[in-house]
Amino acid sequence: MSKVKRFRIKVPKSAIADLKRRLANTRWPERETPGGWSQGIPLSYMQELAAYWRNDYDWYRCQDALNALPQFITELDGLDIQFLHIKSPHRNALPLVMTHGWPGSVIEFLKVIGPLTDPVAHGGDAADAFHVVCPTLPGFGFSGKPTLPGWSVERIGRAWGQLMARLGYKRWVAQGGDWGSAVTHSIGMTETKHCAAIHTNMPLLSPSPAVMTDLTEQEKSALAGIQYYFDSDSGYSKEQSTRPQTVGYGLVDSPVGQCAWIMEKFWTWTDCHGHPENVLTRDELLDNVMMYWLTASGASSARIYWESFNMLFREKPQIHVPVGVSVYPHEIFRASRRWCEERYTKLIHYNALDRGGHFAAFEQPALFLNEVRSTFRQVR
Repeated sequence: MSKVKRFRIKVPKSAIADLKRRLANTRWPERETPGGWSQGIPLSYMQELAAYWRNDYDWYRCQDALNALPQFITELDGLDIQFLHIKSPHRNALPLVMTHGWPGSVIEFLKVIGPLTDPVAHGGDAADAFHVVCPTLPGFGFSGKPTLPGWSVERIGRAWGQLMARLGYKRWVAQGGDWGSAVTHSIGMTETKHCAAIHTNMPLLSPSPAVMTDLTEQEKSALAGIQYYFDSDSGYSKEQSTRPQTVGYGLVDSPVGQCAWIMEKFWTWTDCHGHPENVLTRDELLDNVMMYWLTASGASSARIYWESFNMLFREKPQIHVPVGVSVYPHEIFRASRRWCEERYTKLIHYNALDRGGHFAAFEQPALFLNEVRSTFRQVR
């Protein structure tokens, strides 16, 4: 059995110096013709962000925060996987594996790890305590980069099952959004002996004709939202699902290119009222970008689309483990209760919230905590 080894992030100062040199030498495109965000991230904001990144941003503040948490690395199915593992001080804490997506990272979960693992210290109840495991997806961040095809979300889900077993957990629950949702759905189908329930903030389903009649206003809005995604918001996914290597050259070579590729999605997918810094700080946004830049993972992270993007649109089997669903108003796809009940035969929690977006734990940590707790209280 592969060992679980302690891990610490140690970014050399030469990497930060290289970043600053590249930022200083950026060759900029001309300004967008209409102004605003309709053609992508505006030149004025990208230049402002790059200047801050070069002159004021402190990576080592983020590195210290991550290194203050227990981090580990272990080999799963032939690949090194880096993960956070924070044990609760409370007896009877429920093990929870949480999975990020693209263009996110474990940075998304930093605001909720403390309240999840030690609720009493944050004004909560010890009965809601979790042991939290946050793996980094293959090809992302400080996890290993696959050298051969085959790391689909199904394989990742099975690997997370191996990870939880290796950590000594026989009964656990899972949570995820974006690609983390796809992994979590896979867990709900393959790890049923050990996974007691799942929670997602991005339900994945294909409503049948039977539930597409007499549409509610919420359902009409959801269909309009997914149509907007396909028409105006999914170019990145087409490129990453077909030519991740090609787009990777620019992302790995140019910090401004990598940053713009990510930041535009935070504008689109957060409930930010027109600007990502209305909901997340500039440092938080750059902390997440650095998880891609420092690890040169622009191409390797994109490959999950090449591996699995098409499976998101195939017919989906029912999931029979208990499922909790939280629908945030600025999510890409906002499924109704009856659509969810068709796929999830044991829907134990459903809530449509009044604020928040795609990066739920990052944007609205208090709401996210309540949703996760409400779901998993029912299976403790």
